[in-house]
Amino acid sequence: MKVGTSQTAIDQEKNEAEIVSGLVKRARAAMDQFESADQERVDEAVTAVAWSIYEPERAKELAELAVTDTGLGNVESKIIKNQRKTFGCLRDLMRARTVGIIEEIPEKGIVKYAKPVGVVAAISPSTNPAATPVNKAMFSIKGRNAVIVAPSPAGLMTTTRTCDYMRAEIEKIGLPPDLVQVLPSPVNKELTQQLMNQSNLVVCTGSQNNVRRAYSSGTPAIGVGAGNVPVIIDSTADLDDAAEKIKISKCFDNATSCSSENSVTIVAEVYDDAIKALQAVGGYLCTSEDKQKIQNTLWVDGHLNRQVIAKDPDIFAETCNLSETAQKAKFFMVEDELEVGRNKPFSDEKLSLALTIYKVEDFSQAKQHVQNVLDYVGMGHSVGIHTKNTDHAEELAEELRVVRVLVNQAHTFANGGSFDNGLSFTLTMGAGTWAGNSISENLGFHHFINVTHLVNTIPEDKPSEEQMFGKYWKKFGK
Repeated sequence: MKVGTSQTAIDQEKNEAEIVSGLVKRARAAMDQFESADQERVDEAVTAVAWSIYEPERAKELAELAVTDTGLGNVESKIIKNQRKTFGCLRDLMRARTVGIIEEIPEKGIVKYAKPVGVVAAISPSTNPAATPVNKAMFSIKGRNAVIVAPSPAGLMTTTRTCDYMRAEIEKIGLPPDLVQVLPSPVNKELTQQLMNQSNLVVCTGSQNNVRRAYSSGTPAIGVGAGNVPVIIDSTADLDDAAEKIKISKCFDNATSCSSENSVTIVAEVYDDAIKALQAVGGYLCTSEDKQKIQNTLWVDGHLNRQVIAKDPDIFAETCNLSETAQKAKFFMVEDELEVGRNKPFSDEKLSLALTIYKVEDFSQAKQHVQNVLDYVGMGHSVGIHTKNTDHAEELAEELRVVRVLVNQAHTFANGGSFDNGLSFTLTMGAGTWAGNSISENLGFHHFINVTHLVNTIPEDKPSEEQMFGKYWKKFGK
């Protein structure tokens, strides 16, 4: 017995290990039945999982349950998320091979074969208790894996019902429903930890605490970084277009997305006009008194207040004791100084309809400021820019320590894949080693397969010493 550990705690840990062990055993049995499936059968299974949430009545039901269950977001946005993300992901997956030979490179003598990774532990957040489990299950099954979902305790009811629907659709097409399972109630950190420990791959979306635990579990893991998206409006931007896109993105699901704009940095030349454009689409420009009220309400003892985050704008304004005029707004603009850090809470992720506004002298200062914001919170995740100057967008991509730079797009809709950009559809976005993540791209099916390389001989490809060292010898000598 560990020093300071009660027998009750040890028995509880053993019980949780046994619960997870049983789920994993069932998952492996289901995988054994699914292992010989050809690509067509695999794609049928992926489509079944997609339909489980895309079906209009279920999409609505799960959206309503999610808002009731968690108190976060709004029903209309979650319906869109349940359907749009799922449909886009299905489009991507139907275009990919994950069974047998997936690539041949004759000039290199290489043939690649896809194999399953095993049992996937899918750690899901309260902000997306339906869409994220389905998204991860689609990727998992595309690779002929089984998946066990660990819900957020706040979203347990929604995630459990979502998994029930996935299981029913899988069974309907004659495949083992245990390809998808969910941790039983009551879900806690210890049960989730056991799942991380006993699975073959952990894919973690949610709190940074969960991500750190995933990476320290001893199981190969993919985690994501915190969002705190800063967006630039430069002097060449179409201000009306930028304002409209920022509004629809910021307001979507009451800013629960990690890709939601948390701040807008505006160059001085167009600052006043940009503010007017944002006001014209429903933004409320807070007074200094309003700002203090929001700060006092949005953070309690240094933590975000669940009574305010992800709430409808009228509830947000009323809870913060803002004016009747403010209560009619769609989002709330809070002007702040350029300093970032602990003593500047508005530079942090807010998960609410509060949008920090910064004024800078020029693009150069804007570029430095958004990097400062990301260095504080949101390292590596993403940044947006509204501009007609392609050089500015390219500068951001070249110089910032960030995975995604979105140009003239509604960030929430575009960052996780869109029908009008080339990013793959996902609800899990890596932020690179800047955020301590193992991937610097959108999570996709290729993260859920192992690849066997068949290696044949090719004509010798061996350059001469002169070809390899000649320039070096000429410049520096031998």
